[in-house]
Amino acid sequence: MPEWLVLTLAMLAACAVVVVITLVRHRRAPDDEDPSETPDVIEYMTMWIGVVYAIVLGLAIAGVWEARSAAQDHVQAEAQALHEIDERVRVYPVDVRDRIRADVNAYVGHVVTTEWKAMKDHGEVTQRGTELLERVRRDVTDHEPRNDFEAQAYQPLVDQVAAADQARTARAGATDPTMPGVVWFGLVTGAVITIGMVFALQIRRTRRELILAGLFSALIAFLLFLIWDFDAPYSRGITASMEPFLHVFPHARG
Repeated sequence: MPEWLVLTLAMLAACAVVVVITLVRHRRAPDDEDPSETPDVIEYMTMWIGVVYAIVLGLAIAGVWEARSAAQDHVQAEAQALHEIDERVRVYPVDVRDRIRADVNAYVGHVVTTEWKAMKDHGEVTQRGTELLERVRRDVTDHEPRNDFEAQAYQPLVDQVAAADQARTARAGATDPTMPGVVWFGLVTGAVITIGMVFALQIRRTRRELILAGLFSALIAFLLFLIWDFDAPYSRGITASMEPFLHVFPHARG
């Protein structure tokens, strides 16, 4: 059974149980029962709906913010690993050193000028970027150290290539939205219910109440927009930055 169907049936079942119990209790209530003695539950329900929805909104904002921070960390880790490769190859022969540095610069230039736009527009990294990083890997691993000094630098260079590859893989995995559709369904439905409860309290048309109702609705809309904006770390307004690449490779932009 599809997940969305299970969710729909569970919600309908919960509503049905509450309605049935309420109707049965109402029919079996004694004739002398005075409903006016029972506290009004509308304000109580409104308060708890607002509290629960505020918790859900807070968790959603924290989740997408954490995902955005992690995406920025992937960029920082990748740029730092490539910078370490660029610096550590100075102990290699001139021809090997220049070839590795040229391939590193080619990869960084591709990421900054082409791949970043592909992540923003299509939500994926490019095959060309994968090929350029693989070329850097071959340059590093295929070189046979000629002395102890080069041998000491060999393994750390291999480790930095692996770190760059791991960070690139994590960056590629972070291009898609992080919030599942069912969460968005809950957020939008909760917003509609929360705002709808304002009308259940029979809001009057005084200026003060209209202003408060408008500000309340605008706040919820802003928070939902904030979640949507953070949900795709590389492709919307407040995105992860490519500055870590430009900081260590200032000429990468061309």
